[in-house]
Amino acid sequence: MTRTNVKTPEKRVDLKLEEDVSIHILSVSASMVGVCLTVIGIIRIVVAIRKLQTLADQLLSLDALLFLSSCILAYFSLRTRNVNRLLLAERIADGLFIGGLVLMGLVCVIISYDLF
Repeated sequence: MTRTNVKTPEKRVDLKLEEDVSIHILSVSASMVGVCLTVIGIIRIVVAIRKLQTLADQLLSLDALLFLSSCILAYFSLRTRNVNRLLLAERIADGLFIGGLVLMGLVCVIISYDLF
Protein backbone atom coordinates (compact mmCIF):
# COMPACT_ATOMS: atom_id res chain seq x y z
CA MET A 1 0.00 0.00 0.00
CA THR A 2 1.61 3.25 -1.11
CA ARG A 3 0.85 6.46 0.68
CA THR A 4 1.57 9.93 -0.67
CA ASN A 5 3.98 12.32 1.06
CA VAL A 6 6.05 9.53 2.70
CA LYS A 7 9.72 10.35 2.20
CA THR A 8 11.85 8.63 4.86
CA PRO A 9 11.96 5.10 6.28
CA GLU A 10 11.21 6.49 9.76
CA LYS A 11 8.01 8.09 8.51
CA ARG A 12 7.03 4.80 6.87
CA VAL A 13 7.42 3.01 10.21
CA ASP A 14 5.34 5.69 11.97
CA LEU A 15 2.72 5.39 9.24
CA LYS A 16 2.61 1.62 9.74
CA LEU A 17 2.01 2.17 13.47
CA GLU A 18 -0.82 4.60 12.69
CA GLU A 19 -2.40 2.01 10.38
CA ASP A 20 -2.12 -0.61 13.14
CA VAL A 21 -3.93 1.70 15.56
CA SER A 22 -6.68 2.25 12.98
CA ILE A 23 -7.09 -1.50 12.49
CA HIS A 24 -7.51 -2.01 16.24
CA ILE A 25 -9.95 0.89 16.57
CA LEU A 26 -11.97 -0.47 13.64
CA SER A 27 -12.32 -3.98 15.03
CA VAL A 28 -12.93 -3.07 18.66
CA SER A 29 -15.34 -0.21 17.98
CA ALA A 30 -17.41 -2.43 15.67
CA SER A 31 -17.64 -4.98 18.49
CA MET A 32 -18.58 -2.27 20.98
CA VAL A 33 -21.53 -1.22 18.80
CA GLY A 34 -22.85 -4.77 19.16
CA VAL A 35 -22.24 -4.74 22.91
CA CYS A 36 -24.13 -1.46 23.29
CA LEU A 37 -27.11 -2.75 21.30
CA THR A 38 -27.20 -5.98 23.31
CA VAL A 39 -27.13 -4.13 26.63
CA ILE A 40 -29.88 -1.77 25.43
CA GLY A 41 -32.07 -4.82 24.79
CA ILE A 42 -31.27 -6.30 28.20
CA ILE A 43 -32.00 -2.98 29.92
CA ARG A 44 -35.35 -2.72 28.13
CA ILE A 45 -36.31 -6.17 29.44
CA VAL A 46 -35.26 -5.35 33.02
CA VAL A 47 -37.04 -1.98 32.89
CA ALA A 48 -40.25 -3.66 31.70
CA ILE A 49 -40.11 -6.34 34.43
CA ARG A 50 -39.14 -4.08 37.35
CA LYS A 51 -41.02 -1.00 36.13
CA LEU A 52 -37.97 1.24 36.52
CA GLN A 53 -36.97 4.45 34.81
CA THR A 54 -33.35 4.77 33.72
CA LEU A 55 -31.29 7.01 31.51
CA ALA A 56 -28.87 4.18 30.70
CA ASP A 57 -30.50 3.02 27.45
CA GLN A 58 -30.49 6.52 25.95
CA LEU A 59 -26.84 6.98 26.94
CA LEU A 60 -25.97 3.59 25.47
CA SER A 61 -27.60 4.55 22.17
CA LEU A 62 -25.40 7.67 22.11
CA ASP A 63 -22.45 5.45 23.00
CA ALA A 64 -23.26 3.13 20.07
CA LEU A 65 -23.25 6.16 17.76
CA LEU A 66 -19.85 7.24 19.11
CA PHE A 67 -18.42 3.78 18.48
CA LEU A 68 -20.02 3.63 15.02
CA SER A 69 -18.53 7.01 14.11
CA SER A 70 -15.16 5.84 15.37
CA CYS A 71 -15.45 2.68 13.30
CA ILE A 72 -16.32 4.59 10.12
CA LEU A 73 -13.46 7.06 10.58
CA ALA A 74 -10.99 4.25 11.28
CA TYR A 75 -12.12 2.54 8.07
CA PHE A 76 -11.73 5.82 6.19
CA SER A 77 -8.22 6.28 7.57
CA LEU A 78 -7.28 2.82 6.30
CA ARG A 79 -8.68 3.49 2.84
CA THR A 80 -7.31 6.98 2.22
CA ARG A 81 -4.07 7.47 0.31
CA ASN A 82 -3.34 10.92 1.73
CA VAL A 83 -1.16 10.84 4.85
CA ASN A 84 -2.62 14.02 6.33
CA ARG A 85 -6.17 12.71 5.99
CA LEU A 86 -5.09 9.38 7.46
CA LEU A 87 -3.61 11.06 10.54
CA LEU A 88 -6.58 13.38 11.03
CA ALA A 89 -9.18 10.62 10.63
CA GLU A 90 -7.24 8.30 12.93
CA ARG A 91 -6.93 10.95 15.65
CA ILE A 92 -10.64 11.79 15.49
CA ALA A 93 -11.52 8.07 15.54
CA ASP A 94 -9.25 7.61 18.54
CA GLY A 95 -10.88 10.51 20.39
CA LEU A 96 -14.38 9.23 19.65
CA PHE A 97 -13.37 5.76 20.79
CA ILE A 98 -11.98 7.05 24.10
CA GLY A 99 -15.12 9.17 24.56
CA GLY A 100 -17.24 6.09 23.98
CA LEU A 101 -15.29 4.14 26.58
CA VAL A 102 -15.67 6.93 29.13
CA LEU A 103 -19.41 7.14 28.45
CA MET A 104 -19.69 3.37 28.79
CA GLY A 105 -18.03 3.59 32.21
CA LEU A 106 -20.58 6.23 33.22
CA VAL A 107 -23.40 4.00 32.00
CA CYS A 108 -22.04 1.13 34.10
CA VAL A 109 -22.21 3.35 37.18
CA ILE A 110 -25.79 4.38 36.31
CA ILE A 111 -26.87 0.79 35.75
CA SER A 112 -25.31 -0.32 39.02
CA TYR A 113 -27.01 2.51 40.91
CA ASP A 114 -30.45 2.01 39.29
CA LEU A 115 -30.65 -1.76 39.49
CA PHE A 116 -29.24 -2.36 42.96
